[in-house]
Parts: sequence; C-alpha cells; structure tokens
Amino acid sequence: MDVKETAQFARWLALGSLFLAPAASIVAQNSGSTQNPSSTSNPFYGSVTVHTISDEPLKLSLDDAIHRGFENNLGLKEAESGEKLFKGEKNIALQQFLPTINLSGGTGVFQHNLAAQGFGPSTLAQFGGLFPGGPPAGLSLITKDDLTQGQLSLRQTLFSGVVIAGWKAAGAAARSAYFAKMSARGEVVQQVATAYLRCIADASEVDNATALVKADQVQYDHARAAHEAGTAANLDELRPKVQLQSQQQSLIAAQNTLEKDLILLKREIGIDPGQKIILTDPAPYADLADQTPAEVRAVAYKSRQDYQNLRNQIIELRAAHAAYRAQRLPSLSFSGNYGIDKVNGSPSHDVFSAVGTLSIPIFREANIRGESDAAAAQLAAANAQYDDLRSKIDQQVRSALLDADAEKKLVEVSRSNVDLATQAMNDETDRVNAGVDDTLPLVTAQASLATAQSSYVQSLYRYNLAKLALARAAGVIELQYRAYLGK
Repeated sequence: MDVKETAQFARWLALGSLFLAPAASIVAQNSGSTQNPSSTSNPFYGSVTVHTISDEPLKLSLDDAIHRGFENNLGLKEAESGEKLFKGEKNIALQQFLPTINLSGGTGVFQHNLAAQGFGPSTLAQFGGLFPGGPPAGLSLITKDDLTQGQLSLRQTLFSGVVIAGWKAAGAAARSAYFAKMSARGEVVQQVATAYLRCIADASEVDNATALVKADQVQYDHARAAHEAGTAANLDELRPKVQLQSQQQSLIAAQNTLEKDLILLKREIGIDPGQKIILTDPAPYADLADQTPAEVRAVAYKSRQDYQNLRNQIIELRAAHAAYRAQRLPSLSFSGNYGIDKVNGSPSHDVFSAVGTLSIPIFREANIRGESDAAAAQLAAANAQYDDLRSKIDQQVRSALLDADAEKKLVEVSRSNVDLATQAMNDETDRVNAGVDDTLPLVTAQASLATAQSSYVQSLYRYNLAKLALARAAGVIELQYRAYLGK
C-alpha cells in the first residue's frame, strides 16, 4: 500500500467510525416522551422549518404529519447527509480502478541562461572542433525561445489488493449508511406518531375536563337555586362550587399540556411553532392479530435496518482487515503520456512515454502485523455486537408483545370502568334531583368518572404506543404503522 492508498483507506475507515456509530446510537434511543425534549440532545426532536405562518389553521392527519417528518425532520436530514457522504466516498474509491487521464497544453516565451545550466565559455570551447573557424561571433549565452506544447497523460492501477479491499469497504460503508438512513425513517415515524397520539390524548383530556366543567356548572346552579329557595343547606351549595373550581383548574392544566405537546409535534415536522393546527384523526383503536415471538422475530431479522446496518459494518471491517494483509502483495500499475512540442515555429515533434511499474514490498512486517491485528480486534468486537443484537432483537420482540397484550387488557378494563362510573353518576344525579341524597355522593361520583375517563384516555394512548413499539421491533413501522394502529 503506497502513501496515497494508505491515506485514502484510512479516510474511509475514519468516516465510517465517525458517522455510523453515532447514527446507530441515535436511532436506538427510546422514542417515548422525555422531560424537556430538544434537538440538542436528540436531533429527531428538531426540524427544518420551511413554511411561514398562515392565518388559516392547518388541518393535519397522522399520515400528513409523518410525511412532513420525512421531508423536514432534523435527525433524518442528518442521516440522509451521511448517506450522500458515503456515496461520494464510494465514487472516490471507484476512481482507483479507472484510468486517470489528463490533458494539458500551453504556450509561452522563455529565456535561458546557458552558463547557469553548465554551458559556459569553457564548455563551448570543448566543442570548438565542431565549428569550422570557431564558434559564431557574437554567440550569446542568454537565449530566448517560444514553446507551444500539448500533452495527454494516463495512469491506471492494474492490480492492487489494497485497492480491491478498499472498494469493498467503501461499498459496505455506503450500504451501511443507507440502512442507517432507513432506521432514521423508522425513528421519524415512531417519534411523530407518538407526538401526534399524545396530542390526541391531550385533546381528549381537554374534552373530558370541559364536559365535567359544564356538568359541574349545571349542578352548582341547581344547588344555588335550591339554597336561595330555602330547600337546601349552605353546605349543599358549597360542595358543588368547590368541585366546579377544582374541575376548572384541571381544564386549565389540560389545555396547557395540549398546547405544549402541539408545539413539540410542530417542531418535529417542520411547522412553525406559532402556526395553528387542527388534528383530524381520532384516537385509533384496533386489536392486533395474534403473533408468536418466533414469527415476529423472523420478520425482524429480515426487516430491521439496524440489523442490516451492523451486518454491513462487519463486511466493511472484514475488507479493512483484508486490505491491511494485502500490503504484502505486489501491485502493478501503468502510466504513460503523449505530447507535441513546437519550438520557435519549427515543425512539431511528438514525444511519448509508456511505463509499467511493479511494486514489491520487501519488509514492512511489524507495521503490517500491527494494522492487521488492530483491524482483527475491531472485527471481533463487531461480531460480538452482531451476536448480541440478535439476542437483543429477541428480547425487544418478546417485551413488545407482552406490553401490547397487557395494554390491550388495561384498555378493556378502563373502558368498563368508564361505563360503570357513568352509570353511577347518572343514578346519583337522579337521586339528588329527586331529593333523596345531598350533593356529597354526587361530587364523589363525578370525581370517580373523571378519574375513569382520564385512565381510559391514557390506557388507549399507551396501547397505541405499545403497538408502535412492536412494529418498530419487527422493523416494519414505516410500511405498516397504520395496520398496527388501526384506522
């Protein structure tokens, strides 16, 4: 491996270590909600804002949000830039196999000092016999000429084990960058869908809180009228008033949470935080088809982009190991040029050269062994990570299936609790209106209903997140997120 080839190959490996490892770690991050998320800690929380604020509210479906995420999300933009980088490096590696041809030409006037080039008077005297009658009178040692020339040069590597291995490494790095980009697309789907579903859940909390405020307002108005008429005690008026104000506080908190989560969603998909948006999709609900861990795991091994990414990194490291060992092999190259020179208007003259170069390394054993051993150690570490990732995928699949099943059962229980709490509040409302009970049992029933409704909203949100996590674990989230969530 000559100096140029060594530098180029080291560049490929350095770029691979700088880009692919961070990309894999970013994509592997948990996409659940975090405290104070920002693009500083996770680029998938940021985006490139491309549209100005409009006075007209923007209607946004889940599919629209994910499409905007593909176009504008910062984390995906970085992964796409990394893929372009490695495609460029692959083309650079390709040039090592192709002939390098240069065409040059020029014309100019030159002045030469013959004495400075060793042709002084003493040298010319030695050639005096060639000039009958002596050297021409007035011969000057300062000469001028005009030179016009054109030249075509060619260089090509015919065989080099290092170049061959470098090409394989560059190709593997390019494929690895592609799979890193596809993993980033899956991350965008999960992040954006999570934010969208969270906003839907927040909106449901606001709707529930608003409905309870209205119900409490009616109940308070009824208690106040009864108190003013002298048919109810002052305590019966105070209880619904306290309940009303407490529910108003809950409504304010729910509205604030919704607005902040909407800002996070807009940041992820490239919408200006000040733009008003309307979410058009309701909270999805659908039961998943029964799947065994073996079935999901088989799909994951074929579809997981991070799994394919690591496989190509191993191919790249194998090529690196082969390249270092190939330094012991001879290399063969060819170079040549053809040119035309014309001096002082004289007829042009052709010049050319054709050179074949065989380079045979004699002894660089310590350096070669050191580089080869280092590459072998990196390859062994990558193989260990590959084996661990297979087990990790199995763990993630099993955990995701268990979570999805548990959250489904929690949704069913929460829905039943809402029905029971609604029936209990209706019965208690009838008893209060009939004068059988005071307002205390009714306030208790309303609080139970509010808790049950909030629990149902959150359980449905968690169930949808669990289904997204299962789709991500299987590696099919980009293509099948709708099928997992249900329409």
